[in-house]
Amino acid sequence: MLLVGGTTGLVGRALREEFGDAWTIRSVHRHASPAESAPNVEPVPADAASPVDWAPLLQDVDLVVNVAWYRAGSDRKFAPLAGGLQRLIRAAEAAHVPRFVHLSVPPATEGIEHSLPYMVRKREVDATLAASALSYAIVRPTMLFGPNDKLLTVMLRTMARWHTFPMFGDGAYHVSPIAVADLARIVRKEAGRSASTTVLAGGPRRWAYRELTDRLYRGLRLPPRYFRLSARGGERLARVLESFGSSLLYAYEVEWLVSDLLGLPPYDGLDRPLTPLEPFLDSEAARLRRVPAQG
Repeated sequence: MLLVGGTTGLVGRALREEFGDAWTIRSVHRHASPAESAPNVEPVPADAASPVDWAPLLQDVDLVVNVAWYRAGSDRKFAPLAGGLQRLIRAAEAAHVPRFVHLSVPPATEGIEHSLPYMVRKREVDATLAASALSYAIVRPTMLFGPNDKLLTVMLRTMARWHTFPMFGDGAYHVSPIAVADLARIVRKEAGRSASTTVLAGGPRRWAYRELTDRLYRGLRLPPRYFRLSARGGERLARVLESFGSSLLYAYEVEWLVSDLLGLPPYDGLDRPLTPLEPFLDSEAARLRRVPAQG
């Protein structure tokens, strides 16, 4: 497998565990890591956003999996990465790679889809793959949860430290978080198919956002306490945080969240049920209760 994006991030680690020792993984990312030292992992220090000769890296490859993308930035950041991934697709096509699995993102608002470099460039990569002669799967998961994720564990830590949390609007919009281990299982399932497809991947339960945040507080054994903002107010707050260099929350994430487009249906077709969210929440909350609050 050629894994673009490395095996040390949230998704990469889960893919490495799911595919196991039965696969040799050629792991392409900018910085090789001692955490990747394993007999079946070949770290390749390379930046997909820079000119890369993909052909040698595709030799003897049965499957390409791309997880590389940035969470935020300007077009100067996204355009080179999109170009590098498009070159990878064309090189994989020329090398007749049997299967290509690309991690993308769910549908968003018109504004995000057509004006945000994060999304515009992502859709260009999606379209290049869909127009290719490759056998492909474009997988579009919703919010991911797992150890040290950037969503639920951050929300829990914020609640545990400050005992209050922002609520954008009425909180009646929906989310359906999916375990990163389940996403890895989906990638493996889709890697084994032959038909080209685009699939949405939600978790087992569709939560109203306010219901989910109340559940986080309950896990921490704290009463829910919110400071309320309109959706626009939430976006303004996120822009202020961004201006100070924070990666806690981005304005487009607030817009996407309140649009009610992230409550995707559960992925159907795995050999065992999707992982419920509640045990993970309770485990993380219990761990935080044992850690003294900072500040």
